[in-house]
Amino acid sequence: MTAALAYVVVAIGSWTSYRQAATNAMTLTVPVRIPVPRAFGSFATGAASCALGLLTLSIVSRTIATERPPLGNLWEYTVALGWGITLFTVIFEVAFKERAVSAVMMSVAATMMGVALVFFPSEISPLVPALQANRILGLHVTSMMLAYSALSISFGAASLYLVQGEGAEKRLARLPSGEVLEDIGYWSVLVGFPLLTLGIALGAYWANSAWGRYWGWDPKETAALLTWFIYAGYLHARVLRGWEGKRSAFVLVAGFGAVLFTYFAVNFLIAGLHSYAGV
Repeated sequence: MTAALAYVVVAIGSWTSYRQAATNAMTLTVPVRIPVPRAFGSFATGAASCALGLLTLSIVSRTIATERPPLGNLWEYTVALGWGITLFTVIFEVAFKERAVSAVMMSVAATMMGVALVFFPSEISPLVPALQANRILGLHVTSMMLAYSALSISFGAASLYLVQGEGAEKRLARLPSGEVLEDIGYWSVLVGFPLLTLGIALGAYWANSAWGRYWGWDPKETAALLTWFIYAGYLHARVLRGWEGKRSAFVLVAGFGAVLFTYFAVNFLIAGLHSYAGV
């Protein structure tokens, strides 16, 4: 939460304070712009790095305590997803030297952790039989978690692009240019899409060992496939059709919407073989 708030302050860039100025004739209220100190950006990055370290320690401790990958229920998976989003936020901030997307993504990560604290029980409980193939579970779910984490960065970049607007003129001076935001979104998908493909393939292998079929159109399988098609469509449209600007940004926002649907709706609203909410 500290990192999210710090990034938001850095993204805003300044605030306005109103002060009284006395003259011979009257007293005036004068707006004064107060810029955010440059060191505050370094503080935000440091807070994000600290959060990443603490989440890593939490996951390692949980792994030791459970003697399995800590990915068996929504508490564990949400913590892992928050870790993954924080990890890729830090990586992309270093790679592109931009903190604006970090303001969006650390807010998303903080929200995910808040949801886990409020709604998901953290107690350690035995896994259902389908989840007891630890090696397959670890590979499949880890791939999906890393894919969703990487792809979430494209949502942050696309959201800021839609706020920033198109063209050479910046609508908000503190935000990166539209070209930079498009590059961040594109590279996010280049990283996340292969991981998503691997995760779905490993899931099919796991399904065959657990339920005796590779694919059964279970709600989560279907939702994951829909998500895959959205990001595949984005890459096809951008690389082969030259889609840029608002059209591609809307596709990326829709893709993240599909990720959230796969994550929440399948576990709470639609019953299926993948409903392991633990709540």
